Amino acid sequence: MDIREESLQKHYQWKGKIEVTAVPELNTAHDLSLAYTPGVAEPCMVIHNDYEKSFELTRRSNLVAVVTDGTAVLGLGDIGPEAGMPVMEGKCALFKAFADVDAFPICVRSKDVDEIVRTVYLISGSFGGINLEDIAAPRCFEIERKLKEICDIPVFHDDQHGTAVVVAAATINAMKVVNKQLKDIKVVINGAGSAGIAIAKHMLRLGVGDLIMVDAKGILDENDSDFNPAQIEMAKLTNKENVKGGLAEAIKGADLFVGVSAPNVLKEEMVKSMNKDAVVFAMANPTPEIMPDVAKKAGARVVGTGRSDFPNQINNVLAFPGIFRGALDCRAKEINDDMNVAASYAIAGLVTEDKLSEDYILPDALDKRIGKAVAAAVTEAARKSGVAQL
Repeated sequence: MDIREESLQKHYQWKGKIEVTAVPELNTAHDLSLAYTPGVAEPCMVIHNDYEKSFELTRRSNLVAVVTDGTAVLGLGDIGPEAGMPVMEGKCALFKAFADVDAFPICVRSKDVDEIVRTVYLISGSFGGINLEDIAAPRCFEIERKLKEICDIPVFHDDQHGTAVVVAAATINAMKVVNKQLKDIKVVINGAGSAGIAIAKHMLRLGVGDLIMVDAKGILDENDSDFNPAQIEMAKLTNKENVKGGLAEAIKGADLFVGVSAPNVLKEEMVKSMNKDAVVFAMANPTPEIMPDVAKKAGARVVGTGRSDFPNQINNVLAFPGIFRGALDCRAKEINDDMNVAASYAIAGLVTEDKLSEDYILPDALDKRIGKAVAAAVTEAARKSGVAQL
């Protein structure tokens, strides 16, 4: 039995991966009076008089909504919100297991930006944070931006920022292995959707010297109307040498390839055209842009993928649980760039110099240190940047 069939059987058995459990014991009439009527009227009126008390007297302080419209689920595409529910439940289970954050899936039957924004805003009073998930680009950018403008709790699109945080952590350590500085390297990102654009912005924030973005239509060009507004914006910030063409042209002389695109698009000869001690992060799932053995044969020194059966798995679970834990702990008004940068360095720092190697640039996804380390770094960054409320 392969993993897909085994997973399907388990899902029939589990009938969902999360459940609600009651905190108080409800065995006596007094128990009922405390947890429900008449006693519950008192916390209700306290919150009525002071909205902030809702974070102390309810589960809001530790509850995140995992929201999707089902339009970009894993590598499956637009399969609908209900079909995306197993992924959202899985995300909720990861929140709990790796950072003790309670999370609940919200699957919205709409592709209309304003309708989704309005829906999420209207229920935001039940939560302490919003995690947007598997929403197709470019709609996801607008949804996140609008929600950040109107919500008083953190809004985080994990496909963008979680991916960027972990890729950056992998890059920080990979460059230590190959003895290169971020300011000196050339990075090529293949795939200019939500993840690719977020990775690019985060890399530039970390001080990467040169970066080129490539889409299925070729290298991003600010004068080409075939690209969407988000891509045109990135074209203005990247490709400082004004290289023309596609991936083959972009990757010549590159130090790092980041793939968030499609299977088998990175060819052996392309890797050979990269600089000495090249680093390849081929993250298309389940089949990467190039298989690790092929990339190594072509001259890549460090290779990472999104898969758990190869070394250097680049997995969002390293980031989002701890980021939300840290944001919730200090009741941050938002999750900002400083907090994401801090998360990247916290993840990278868990691989000590004596353990760092070509096949070990990131901590294992099951490493229990990660959530706490990321949370502490994120909380500190939130306080320094002025968005913490505790």
